[in-house]
Amino acid sequence: MTMTRFDARLHAHLIRGVSAAALASGLFLSAPAFAQQQAAPVQAKDDQTVEEEIADTPEIVVSGFRGALETAVAEKKTSDQVVESVSAEDIGKLPDASIGESIARLPGITSQRLNGRSNVISIRGFGPDFSQTLLNGREQTSTNDNRGVEFDQYPAEVVSEVVIYKTPSASLVGQGLVGTVDIRTIRPLDYGRQVLAVGARGSYADLGALNAGSREFGFRANATYVDQFADDQIGVALSAAYTEEPYQIQEFNAWGYFDPDGSGNVVPAGSKSFVTSTLLKRLGFNGTVQARVSDQITLTADGFYSNFNDDQSKRGIELPFSFFGTTFGGGGNVVDGQYTTGTFNNVQGVVRNDIFNRKADLYSGGLNAKYEGDNGWNAFLDFGYSRTDRKELSIESYSGTGYNWNPNGPQTDATDTIGFTSGSSGSVYTHQLDYSDPSLIKLTDPLGWGGDVIQAGYSNDRMIKDELKQFRAEVERELGGDILRSVQLGANYTTRTKSLTPDESFVTLPNGATEVTIPGEFLLEPTNLDYLGLGPVVSYDARDLISAGVLTLQPNMSNDVPAKAYTIDEDVLTLYAQANIDAPFDGGTLTGNIGIQAQYTDQSSRGIAFLNGTQVDVSGGDKYWEVLPSMNFSARFDSDFVIRVGFSRQIMKPRLDDMRAAISYGLTQTPFGAIIDGNGGNPELRPYIATGLDLNFERYFGLGGYVAVQLFAKTITSYISNDQIPFDYSNYPLPAGQTPISLIGRLSAPANTGNGSLKGVELAGTLPFGLFVDALDGFGVTGGVGYTDSKVEDVNGNQGQIPGYSDLVANGTAYFEKWGFNARGSVRYRSSFLGDFTGFGGSPTRRQALGETIIDGQIGYDFQDGSALSGLSIYLQGQNLTDERFASATSEDTPLQVIDYQIYGRRFLAGFTYKF
Repeated sequence: MTMTRFDARLHAHLIRGVSAAALASGLFLSAPAFAQQQAAPVQAKDDQTVEEEIADTPEIVVSGFRGALETAVAEKKTSDQVVESVSAEDIGKLPDASIGESIARLPGITSQRLNGRSNVISIRGFGPDFSQTLLNGREQTSTNDNRGVEFDQYPAEVVSEVVIYKTPSASLVGQGLVGTVDIRTIRPLDYGRQVLAVGARGSYADLGALNAGSREFGFRANATYVDQFADDQIGVALSAAYTEEPYQIQEFNAWGYFDPDGSGNVVPAGSKSFVTSTLLKRLGFNGTVQARVSDQITLTADGFYSNFNDDQSKRGIELPFSFFGTTFGGGGNVVDGQYTTGTFNNVQGVVRNDIFNRKADLYSGGLNAKYEGDNGWNAFLDFGYSRTDRKELSIESYSGTGYNWNPNGPQTDATDTIGFTSGSSGSVYTHQLDYSDPSLIKLTDPLGWGGDVIQAGYSNDRMIKDELKQFRAEVERELGGDILRSVQLGANYTTRTKSLTPDESFVTLPNGATEVTIPGEFLLEPTNLDYLGLGPVVSYDARDLISAGVLTLQPNMSNDVPAKAYTIDEDVLTLYAQANIDAPFDGGTLTGNIGIQAQYTDQSSRGIAFLNGTQVDVSGGDKYWEVLPSMNFSARFDSDFVIRVGFSRQIMKPRLDDMRAAISYGLTQTPFGAIIDGNGGNPELRPYIATGLDLNFERYFGLGGYVAVQLFAKTITSYISNDQIPFDYSNYPLPAGQTPISLIGRLSAPANTGNGSLKGVELAGTLPFGLFVDALDGFGVTGGVGYTDSKVEDVNGNQGQIPGYSDLVANGTAYFEKWGFNARGSVRYRSSFLGDFTGFGGSPTRRQALGETIIDGQIGYDFQDGSALSGLSIYLQGQNLTDERFASATSEDTPLQVIDYQIYGRRFLAGFTYKF
């Protein structure tokens, strides 16, 4: 009979350094694992294809986490490309709290945390700029300024499987430079049975509620329904998930470091440290309808919707140490050229009550018509649509001891003497003023930042629209030969438009006032900054003060604001041809594919430039072809040993915000005369391009075990870096005044460079101990460790660092699952990397993030068949059990020069799933 296979594939990773302590900490907290029917993974023998042997294999029952691991091993074994996968242990249940966390446990993959949650991933040591994400095989719009998908936008409960392709094939459309992530939802006819599952869980953040109005407890709820009708000719899958969870952060931040006394020893140049409380609300729906209209034709319609609301309150104190009349009172201990103790005098601090709110609506869906003929012909037509409407509001609100119209002159308002003690976790301070006293701390412009404007804050409202349409058609001819199994021909057309509209205002005081006392009815419980030694600070919600007219918004009429606006259009036509190979040899079978993509891109951008303050409409773009050959071969020996070789030319499109046309420019005087200087984007950017080679050695054991050595190397022929490049201004109005010496000037913008390389090795495996010792049945380990070495050159030929690049990543899970009981402990590590931190208005700021190790633990129980509670699973989870920080420094070699030091705390979750 034809076997039903549920999409359940869980992270395959080799344990690296899961110590006894890490395992012990993981055995008392956990997530559920559920019993489910699954096909046993199989290996084709002799003249049988993999598909034929699967058809001849009966269904067996495999339990949740172990079954998911077996499916992941089967996915890896039978694929002709280098892949990793993770899937739900059962309907509506990934093994972790989010997609990002599950993906981050796969070999050669890790994540970067935002507010304590894994929201973007890194494949083979490279950041999100270098990989592409698909939903059911279709490209997606993003909730950030780049192409990279933020995975916390997708509820884990509506996802059945995630497959990561580390090597491309010609038929893989939308591929990235280092990998392609395909998020998949349930196909009801493939699932093949009826199920109704509901679940809920509560969460607790052990940092507590750090800001007034914030929470320490949160919850999630989800439901999934799958069914088939009309003699299994129609299938329906519906999923819904709602999340309302808080996240808390205690953060130290330094402006930078400077030498205050000419001694060569540095101190913090200033501090801008916050307590941040985030409340994430997310509502997600997914629906799929399938109809088998004949034995040959299947129609599939699917849709996904996510409403995302991330609301942050950020409260703290900004302390200037290097300007604004502050003086250095002397330093004490010195370590590695840095004063670790000392004092600053005449410090006028700025109490900050900031807001960052991001709302996004993501719509995605598609229609697919698939034909599988009985005459060797197969074909499909597919239409995909994705749209993201995003609104980001950032409000800074300032208060202090008084208005300082002349920050470098004599101080007439109360100032503070700040002592500091610096170390590897930042600085802790002593102070004299009470920053929670509303009679002392008033709404004002304490440091005169607004110049002529009495600026009590700033409002930045960014509105982003991103829309994508995708059309695809493919025809396949099965040949059934001894070598050539089939041939595929296809075409894909994608059109995308992304735009930014900024709206910025000064936050001011009404009627020209310089200081306003905060009305008592708006005062909240003071925010505690004891972790910094600064005590409590006055707290309020700036949105309430604006609504009441206590603060007012004055539009910023500067040309800098409209110059940030852009519209980017991108049309991509991809043609491809692929031959699939299945050739038996003595002792095994050679499978694989050889193919080529021809990709035509037409990109353009519109924006505004300002010439001597005069607005000028500008546009630009480019058209080009790229040819991308690829081949993948797998020698599959009857001994369950597999050797893979992959070769391909790979590209990744530039960041969308880097392709903006808007620039600002003017004249700069040099000894040789006036030259034209500008800055902005580059609508003529070409993609990142590399040629890659992969070599894998894999040994499989039984149904669920394997070990692998994965070698890879890429030669980068086109890279993108930010620098000063020659720019032809002949199509732009000339600046007034002195005539420039040439119309070829300079532009600070992203540009294509060449000459780079990366190479690395990954060790990966899944080892169920019961395969080797019967007494250890139920125990096992899974995980991997990857090392990557990378070099790239900037536009001037200088060696640079790739954003998001870590040279070492490792992860591992030790587990036990039997008799309904399941427990596991997990650890993941990544070395230092150039990370993206969120700046004002959501713009990325890149700094050197330090290495980190995250340990999680999970435990659960599934009530067995025959029990009155059969179908019920209960579980506990513990995340970040060692309270690992997320930190950045001026460089990896100066760990005491801390820029950011963020503590997220531990998170504990308890919940259930009930399947009818």
